[in-house]
Amino acid sequence: MKKIIYLIAVAALAFVVAQEQGLQIPGLSSAPTGGESAVAQAYADQRSDVQVQGQGVVIKVLKDDTRGSQHQRFLMRVGSNGPVVLVAHNIDLAPRVSGLREGDTVGFAGEYEWNDKGGVIHWTHRDPRGRHEDGWLQHMGKTYQ
Repeated sequence: MKKIIYLIAVAALAFVVAQEQGLQIPGLSSAPTGGESAVAQAYADQRSDVQVQGQGVVIKVLKDDTRGSQHQRFLMRVGSNGPVVLVAHNIDLAPRVSGLREGDTVGFAGEYEWNDKGGVIHWTHRDPRGRHEDGWLQHMGKTYQ
């Protein structure tokens, strides 16, 4: 019985340490907060560093940001009445979303950062160092990460 309690205590301690260091533990790490309501809630609460996933409609395709890491950028309304967010998709680490147009629906998983204009969704790619939860974009049946 003491061995079982000891193993449980060691496992719990390992889990806490892993979470504090940002390591992902399959089956135990927190899943991204779902969909439109998570983005709307994070915006309302002025929260950042929130993992989100869902879908939205592109309302404007912007020029790429070519300073530093290159990012494909577009504005997207999340949900039918949700905020308009800037999506900043790192095209140095992931392929460009091809054929993106206003009115297209885009699925996403990434990290939400608050700002007073609606916020930004980034980390829509794999983390080459494996320290951050992977994100992605989906468009016309294809996943970009």
